[in-house]
Amino acid sequence: MKLKSILCTFLCATLILGSLISCIPQKEPEPQSESYYQFFDTVSAIFSYAGDSEEVFKENAKAVSSLLSEYHKLFDIYYEYDGINNLRTLNKNAGKEPIKLDAKLIDFLLYCKEMYTITGGKTNIAMGSVLKLWHDAREEGLDEPENAKLPDSKMLQDASLHTDINSLIIDKAAGTVLISDPKVQLDVGAIAKGYAAEKAAELLKERGATSYVLNIGGNICAIGEKTGGEGWTIGITNPDKTSDEAFACKVKIKNTSLVTSGDYERFYTVDGKRYHHIIDPETLMPSDYFSSVSVFVSDSGLADVLSTALFCMSYEDGLALAEKLGAEVIWVRQNGELLMTGGVEIVKN
Repeated sequence: MKLKSILCTFLCATLILGSLISCIPQKEPEPQSESYYQFFDTVSAIFSYAGDSEEVFKENAKAVSSLLSEYHKLFDIYYEYDGINNLRTLNKNAGKEPIKLDAKLIDFLLYCKEMYTITGGKTNIAMGSVLKLWHDAREEGLDEPENAKLPDSKMLQDASLHTDINSLIIDKAAGTVLISDPKVQLDVGAIAKGYAAEKAAELLKERGATSYVLNIGGNICAIGEKTGGEGWTIGITNPDKTSDEAFACKVKIKNTSLVTSGDYERFYTVDGKRYHHIIDPETLMPSDYFSSVSVFVSDSGLADVLSTALFCMSYEDGLALAEKLGAEVIWVRQNGELLMTGGVEIVKN
């Protein structure tokens, strides 16, 4: 993702959080924050509204930074690091022999396989070969807009033959993983940030933190609530960039996670039509059901998974899955219409 669009998304949520500072009654502690720019090719931040001492907040922020750094290296599909077998290593080894992986990475891959089953294949980390074709076409189109073109349809079809999640063979007891098909490649972009954010939230809770908010590249984790018992106000970005309204709506959240998937950040234009980055595994094309889907559920990893899966489903199918998993959802159609489940707390102003 281009840094400019990352910053735009990050700042939309952060502006809402930041605007709370001037609205906090005198009894509320002054918020503390720290930002990170080196993880998951995005901008992240930790906010405390708990009135912690500077020492406690800095130690909590340091612990979060260390955890995000570890998961960033494990999940990286572009670079390898000394002394670490990560997803880049695993992809390079596809079709060869099982390799030893860190237990944290094995747990993550098992989680990804579970999420594949739960979403009926709509969130599939084995789609890497297909997604790379779209990624390369998008990057070339952004670099040379006059020569922008879609990925070759035959190449997409050929790549789709190598997206079987069962090619990912995990032996947890032995601590090894094998990709049996040499043409299968993993891409965890639909899950990685949310999963890491959830692990960071769990770490903060273990350290006794409450009244904290994590913003990991736009993935929001609210840990507890404000000291006065209220939730935080978060803006859901308006996908219509021609509108004067920055937000489709504003919501209140506490003790939950919020993740949005949308068609308005990572896209390029071919012959006057926009093509975004969320690819439907069935059509191999950008999904056209909605402009954005926002998911509210306690587990940030699940929220990340569902925001992608529901983006690639009809409203009726998505609603059924959300209800089954106890998630609240806001769908924004291309015409700006909002659909939402009953538990969403909209802020009216």
